Amino acid sequence: MRHLVLFAGLLIAAPASAVDLPTRKAGLWELTMNFHNTRLPHQTMRQCTDADSDRLMNLNFAGSNEQACSKKDIVPNGTGYVVDSICNFGGVTTTSHAVVTGSFDSAYSVDVNSTREGGPTMPGAAVGAASHMTIAAKWLGPCAAGEKPGDVIMSNGMKMNVIELQKARGPAPKR
Repeated sequence: MRHLVLFAGLLIAAPASAVDLPTRKAGLWELTMNFHNTRLPHQTMRQCTDADSDRLMNLNFAGSNEQACSKKDIVPNGTGYVVDSICNFGGVTTTSHAVVTGSFDSAYSVDVNSTREGGPTMPGAAVGAASHMTIAAKWLGPCAAGEKPGDVIMSNGMKMNVIELQKARGPAPKR
C-alpha cells in the first residue's frame, strides 16, 4: 500500500527542472487509482493539502526522483501536461509516459503507461508486462474536522502526515 501512495505522489506532484506542475487548490482531494492490466483492485485515498504541504510533497518526491531519474520531463500541452521519465529505484528501471489533464483547482486525471526492467514482479501483473494506471482526482472542499494539511488517508482508514514524516526524516532536499 505504501508503494501506491508513493507512486501516486510521484505522478501528481513530481516536478521537473524546466516546468513544475501547478500547486493544487488547498483543501481535501480524493484520488482514485485504477490499475488496468493487473489483478490489483482500485485504490482510493484522500489528501488534505495547502500550498506548503503540496510543495513539501513535491520536494520529498523530487529529491529521490532527481537523484534516481535519468529523465524527468514535464511539458505543458493544450489541455494539461505530458510527463516522461526514466527512473531507477533499487535496481528496477521504470520508463513512464503520463498525460495529465484537467484543473488543479477542481478535478484532474492522470493516464500513465509504464514498463519495468529488473526487480521482482509487481503484485497482480504478468512478468515483464507493461502497466497502465489512471488516477482520477477531485477536490471535495475544505479538509474535514480533525484533518490537517499533509494528511493522507487511505480507504482502509490508515492515516499518515507527510509533514510529520518529513520532520522525522530530517530537512527536506534543497532544489
